Amino acid sequence: MKPPLEVSPYVVKDEGGKRVLIIDCRDAPYNPSFADDRNARFQVLKALTEAEADLIVLAEVYERVYDKNQTKMLAEIAGLYAKFETEGIWSYSHLGDPKLEQEKDFGERHNMIVRITHDEILFDPVLAYLLLLKETEREKARLQQLPKEQQATVYFKTLLDIKAAFEDTSFIQSARAVLSKLEKVPDTNQLYRAFFEAQVKPSFIGARLVFGTEEKLELLDEYAVKDANVQIFKHPNKTEKLYFISLPEYSLTPEKYFLVSKTKEVVASYSPGRASLSNIAKSRRYFERVYQSTMKDIARKEKIELSNEDIIGLSQVVARYSVGYGVLEVLLSDRRITDIYIDAPIGDKLIYLIHSEWGQCQTNIIFTQDEADSFVSKIRAMSGRPFDEAHPVLDFDLPDLETRVAAISAPLSPDGTAFAFRLHKTTPWTLAQFIDVKYISPLAAGLLTFFIDSQATMLVTGSRGSGKTSLMSALMLEILQNSRIICEEDTLELPIEYMKGIGFNVQRLKTRSPIGTSENDNEVAPENALRTALRLGDSALVIGEVRSKEAKVLYEAMRVGAAGNIVMGTIHGDSAYSVWDRVVNDLEVPNTSFKATDVVVVARPIRFKGSIERHRRVVQVTEVKKHWKEDPEEEGGLLDLMSYNAKKDELQFIEDNLKESDLFTRTSNTTGLSLEELWKGIRMGAESKSYLVALKNEFKMPELLEAENTVIANNKLVLIKEEQLEEFGSVDYEEALGKWKNWVRTYLVKRVQGRAK
Repeated sequence: MKPPLEVSPYVVKDEGGKRVLIIDCRDAPYNPSFADDRNARFQVLKALTEAEADLIVLAEVYERVYDKNQTKMLAEIAGLYAKFETEGIWSYSHLGDPKLEQEKDFGERHNMIVRITHDEILFDPVLAYLLLLKETEREKARLQQLPKEQQATVYFKTLLDIKAAFEDTSFIQSARAVLSKLEKVPDTNQLYRAFFEAQVKPSFIGARLVFGTEEKLELLDEYAVKDANVQIFKHPNKTEKLYFISLPEYSLTPEKYFLVSKTKEVVASYSPGRASLSNIAKSRRYFERVYQSTMKDIARKEKIELSNEDIIGLSQVVARYSVGYGVLEVLLSDRRITDIYIDAPIGDKLIYLIHSEWGQCQTNIIFTQDEADSFVSKIRAMSGRPFDEAHPVLDFDLPDLETRVAAISAPLSPDGTAFAFRLHKTTPWTLAQFIDVKYISPLAAGLLTFFIDSQATMLVTGSRGSGKTSLMSALMLEILQNSRIICEEDTLELPIEYMKGIGFNVQRLKTRSPIGTSENDNEVAPENALRTALRLGDSALVIGEVRSKEAKVLYEAMRVGAAGNIVMGTIHGDSAYSVWDRVVNDLEVPNTSFKATDVVVVARPIRFKGSIERHRRVVQVTEVKKHWKEDPEEEGGLLDLMSYNAKKDELQFIEDNLKESDLFTRTSNTTGLSLEELWKGIRMGAESKSYLVALKNEFKMPELLEAENTVIANNKLVLIKEEQLEEFGSVDYEEALGKWKNWVRTYLVKRVQGRAK
């Protein structure tokens, strides 16, 4: 027997319920690749005789990861080795019949069986199998030359038993299928490369990127996010799309791998504390400069030539996996993504996400528990909140990435830590953009703008993912910029900083989250914050989400007019009636107070004709009338002004209901405008937004519909109307709209074009 090769150290870690065998190859004298080095094969198969595993990792500067199916094939070979050891397949009784054969031949047979089943099988199981086939054929030919009465078949049967055991393994079965198609036996390494191509990644990265697929994929989209490449595929047998991301750090040269790993090792002591984590976007630039300096020193000592561009790029990679969020950071930087889900047990499944254009997608990323633990440590440090068995929920906003994260763990999540990320749009949606994507009709946009101008109280409702928060953002942009806005939120989703940047006067109030906080949390309860808001002066009031106790305070304010201006909020529901039911029966607001609501706007995801694709639409605009007592639906208290027709994909105006409207009559009385004049104003608002959409398509200029430009356009239309009122005492809506259109085409379009250049 061959002397045993020194076995490399290994550990078995549990990741997402999977046993991962990690072999330390950092100081190994062999190439850490199962396909390319027989000594690496020995290390893997020998370890598998001692430990059970679902995945195998050969860890050096690179990590070569072998998946579940590959590991299963290798475990069968390791089991075969153990079987032969236990049975003593090379023992005297398996070598021949001493009554018919000379025992001097038994020694050669013993050596051959030992070579096949012990010496060679762990280094090169294919070669061991080929040697077995050759020996079997040789013994068969020898027996055929002897008279039947002299044929001793003990050794031949031993060879056949060994052959059957080999061929019972899935790897040898697959290898036989390939070998049968070849004219000559290839170098065995070629066979291993066909079956054991590893997923290669740097050792400092936890997440694995999976690319292999046997199906033909259709490329739907491709774009860049930071220094990564994203491809969206359609799979022939999957209902969801595939989101494949490719990162530069997964394909660096060996020298660059070494530099990045060494730099990360050297600067490990520079881990940021809570103070720097609280402003990670700024502190990151500092750490990148530290990493660049360190990398230059290492490159100089190791005589590795690098350009300045290389050093900058590699320092960003180090930052991503030290002060940043790793692979997750790239996903969070893709603003076409709206949601990301990492379910428990982590490491067991691929990450899923919701794409704004392609819906639910399966990524090629497998997150690890180590990365999850590191991420949890970061958000605990930034939030200052507990996250343990006593507090298994942590809800927090990542301000540097405009993202809200909800983390849960045991005992709430019995399978371990899990995350849900909601990515906020960096620029708010506008009504013109909603018209462009058919989320809302032009007339509905004009009608909602009219309600805001009339200082109506409005609730936007819908299920999660229906776009109600985005619609609220768009409606806030319709508030005149000479108004003050107080905005109360428990999770920071509304684009307040952006609105301030384009000239709005907004004061944000951050309240206690309804989940993941304790009674002694230092944040203010929503109902107390709302009482404070009502003391902050005459302001429009926006509630990010009406959830619980603050509803009573809100309706008290609305009822007595203490808010003094338009009041808007979002609430979960699927119809105007469900909003009433929630507010009155669940949140215990009296019926008389609920009547302070003027309008309910309902949004909903629509699946046309049963399609798997979801399209967000506003499906209902309902006025809440005032002359009912117990149930608004039974007593005609809910008046639909607009209703969605799925067959036509159109939000239709119900003109016959207009004569029953209390809101229009009240607005006419308070403004001195006739109903005809009110509708002229509504249609002017609708046509102005449609005109912006038309110009966007004409000039292929999506920037025209962004908030910074639509707000300027809204202001100009208001000023043109104001000029006519001051000069003539009334508004000529047709003339005002014509003058505005001319201004948009001659000034605003050129302004946007100039900025694009």
